[in-house]
Amino acid sequence: MRRILTLALILSFCSSSLVYAQSRDLGARGDLLDRVAVVVNDGVVPQSQIDQQLMTITHRLREQGTQLPAQSVLRQQVTERLVLQEIQLQRAQKVGLRVPDEALNNQLREIAAQNHIDFSQLPDALAREGLVYAEYREDMRRDMTLQVLRQRDVLARIYVSPREIDQFLAKQAANKNAEVSYNVSHILIALPEAATPAQLEQAEKLGKDIRDRAQKGEDFGQLAVTYSQAQTALERGALGWRKGNELPTFIADIVGKLQPGEISEPVRTPSGFHLIRLNESRSDSDPLIVNQIHARHILIKTNELQDDETVRGRLQTIRDRIANGTDDFGAIAKAVSEDPGSGSEGGDLGWTGSGTFVPEFEQTLEKLSDGEISQPFRTQYGWHIIQMLGHRSQDMSTDERRRRAYEQIRASKMDEETELWLRRMRDEAYVDYRN
Repeated sequence: MRRILTLALILSFCSSSLVYAQSRDLGARGDLLDRVAVVVNDGVVPQSQIDQQLMTITHRLREQGTQLPAQSVLRQQVTERLVLQEIQLQRAQKVGLRVPDEALNNQLREIAAQNHIDFSQLPDALAREGLVYAEYREDMRRDMTLQVLRQRDVLARIYVSPREIDQFLAKQAANKNAEVSYNVSHILIALPEAATPAQLEQAEKLGKDIRDRAQKGEDFGQLAVTYSQAQTALERGALGWRKGNELPTFIADIVGKLQPGEISEPVRTPSGFHLIRLNESRSDSDPLIVNQIHARHILIKTNELQDDETVRGRLQTIRDRIANGTDDFGAIAKAVSEDPGSGSEGGDLGWTGSGTFVPEFEQTLEKLSDGEISQPFRTQYGWHIIQMLGHRSQDMSTDERRRRAYEQIRASKMDEETELWLRRMRDEAYVDYRN
């Protein structure tokens, strides 16, 4: 269960979303009002998508104070991003990935709850931001679908060996700067998988020219918008704040040698040539002592036969019987809980740290004393009651250190693997520009 962004961030994200509803309305004479800009395999990118996205990106870059590149360059960047998006959506459809209405509605309910409004008020709140609710829903469904696709095709295939974890921990113990975080920007000059010597030479020369221009004072972010072929190009190449261990290995090896504001020489990887700019760095020291809680819960979901009020009432009865000593929490959880992870364990969630659960769950946990049982409450997963079993302060165990190492190693591989995955699908796709 993951934390959800606030509505303001979600709105900002969706306002720069990559795909808008593909309108093909017919005019009074039966003329097609939209036209195909790009044919992508057996799908298309309509001109309206490119125009709408170009307008949104232009507005955002101006708000950020970025000097805009030539309109033709920006249009090319936007078009290529939409082409990649269409390729991914076709891939998701081919493997049968689609976010169901229930999951989408749960996500929207969380957004509404985070901003202290009812779910029914969300369309009006979006309208005040200039967004159409129906389009917003489908934009969010698309974004969730692509996230699941990347987890399936990229994240699930990243292997981290026990030896890698051992080496990581040994290096971390010897490195006093292991917990340094870096604010990094990046430009990628992409290469096809079977690049020719001429393509390699041309890409490296372009990388050096861009670096020279940036060192002479041109804005790195604007150069990223103009030239980068990474997924972060239209975000001015920004990767944001990351711990050194969470960066792709080739970037982590470079940024530790850079001073803030300094730009690396072009670095070759399988995906192309990269320019790395260190914006800032800071030292982060995570405490070894962590506060943990031990809880168990019962989850019941709504369905065609049980609406919210029915499920809430059922959980209220269960809670009262447990509190009165009539029933045992663990036995009831095994019998009725619909959480596949904890139900068979009597609802036991084990010892966990802060930030493990979605906000509503975390907020309810924070209010409970040892032994206390919550009132029924709802999250995106359904209706719950929780019993708090205990609190403790714990020195991080070896297992926890290894878990963190695994997460950081996997994160460091994710960016590069994603770029290679996208480039491979792009090279294999049939793309016909009609402009």
